[in-house]
Amino acid sequence: MRIVDIHIAPGRKIPTRSVPAVDAEAGKGLVGDRYHGAKHRHVTLQSRELLEHAAAELGHPIDPGATRRNVTVDAGDIPTRPGDRLRIGDVELEVVRIAAPCRLLDDWIAPGAARAMHARGGSVFRVLTSGQIRVGDDVELLPAD
Repeated sequence: MRIVDIHIAPGRKIPTRSVPAVDAEAGKGLVGDRYHGAKHRHVTLQSRELLEHAAAELGHPIDPGATRRNVTVDAGDIPTRPGDRLRIGDVELEVVRIAAPCRLLDDWIAPGAARAMHARGGSVFRVLTSGQIRVGDDVELLPAD
């Protein structure tokens, strides 16, 4: 897997903006993002491949930033089991839970978007180690302990 998009938003109802790189702070999240400093919801990851399946089902393109997920990888399934880990450069992340699609996607993308995104919304992670995450970085799934 490789990172193809990074999006952050400084507030809840403020549109996300695409960035080429972002600093991840252990125990805090992505610097400049609305969830920086949250207890567990630090980073959300989704798969472009699964977004494309959702878009085909919806009959409407889905921009990765419109889902409000932080990091989009090119392909593959995002780990969903709490405790599973992955590494992006020096940054280690741990799954907290599945990221359920928000009902507001129907307003932001198109009617039926939340349904199309069901089981395709990615996962919520906590940041375990600090570092920078960049578009183009490889994502390594770590073996279970």
